[in-house]
Amino acid sequence: MRHYLDHAATTPLRAESRDAWLAATSVIGNASSTHGAGQDARRLLEESRERIAAVLQCDPIEVVLTSGGTESINTALRGMWASRPQGTSAIVLPDAEHHATVDTVAALTREGAEVRAVGVNGRARIDAAAFAAALRGAALATALVANNESGTVNDAAALAQAAGDTATPLHLDAVGALGHVPLSFRRLRGDAPAGAGLVAMSLAGHKIGAPVGVGALVVARTARVSALMHGGAQQRGLRAGTQDVAGAAAFAVALEVAESERESETSRLSRLRDRLVTGILDRVPDAELLGDPVDRLPGNAHMLFPGAVGESLLFLLDVAGIAASTGSACQAGVAEPSHVVMAMGRTEQDARSVLRFTLGRTSTEDDVDAVLAVIADVYARASGSGSASGS
Repeated sequence: MRHYLDHAATTPLRAESRDAWLAATSVIGNASSTHGAGQDARRLLEESRERIAAVLQCDPIEVVLTSGGTESINTALRGMWASRPQGTSAIVLPDAEHHATVDTVAALTREGAEVRAVGVNGRARIDAAAFAAALRGAALATALVANNESGTVNDAAALAQAAGDTATPLHLDAVGALGHVPLSFRRLRGDAPAGAGLVAMSLAGHKIGAPVGVGALVVARTARVSALMHGGAQQRGLRAGTQDVAGAAAFAVALEVAESERESETSRLSRLRDRLVTGILDRVPDAELLGDPVDRLPGNAHMLFPGAVGESLLFLLDVAGIAASTGSACQAGVAEPSHVVMAMGRTEQDARSVLRFTLGRTSTEDDVDAVLAVIADVYARASGSGSASGS
């Protein structure tokens, strides 16, 4: 039996979302066509967009459907950069962002962007005061609502307020927070001036049980964001091309169900996670929980195993039928230290010695029991298998 503890990478497809997708595939027609079949597809598409907007508390026209988190982040950052205020070139970038953000900003430096780095504390929380100070005169800023590795939840409201106060366009990466943290685009945006404050928020459907390949970027009505794809006027011109009606329907249903379960699942997963963490620390006294012990995603247990190699731990757990990760799935297969852990002030050796266990709606006590039954032996074997520095 396989025990799946990697829900942050992707969570199983919800039956309700699958059924909505299948039902939508029976609706023929391109949603941009003017004939009856096309308008049937358009009606389902726009109804789905309205349902998505209702959960996210934004206007339907602000929901731009995408293929997922990476596309949403690229669309936001590149689009905001192309529409930046004249004479600005700095991008405010916290040190522990997801690679989809880090790599996009790195590409923009080749187009003249200058990075204003903002540190995080030892729990991977963005320093709100340092973030606010860095905003003055910046072209744009970006920040995670919740860190995808450590699970630490940032004060997104304070970051958005600071961006509004300085008239800085802000993008929030809410991919990992979706389904776990209350997300109201309207409330986070507040009364920020046009084209400033929170202007874009990225989301991915497969994190909440929608199909892989479906996501969204919420873009404020007043935002100045240039399109990356051309060839049509769909979605305010921000993403040209035939829209995925079935994907939109599946995403809408998954989002509604995830929101309806959020509070109860937060309580259940927090208890399950705490039992997992306590059990690991009892069996491996040298281990350490990273990230904020309280303000963290409910299913996240980001653990440091000193002296062990993360890849070895991962392999031994996989042999035992347990799926976990060493960090972001976007970096899977790349043997490099976690930049998030190093941003927290840890050594490169520590950054090679971490595991991320993430629980989700299908997680049970049996999954925790499976980890606790083998973790002491796995650690003993991994810590003797080679140098954690990679040599």
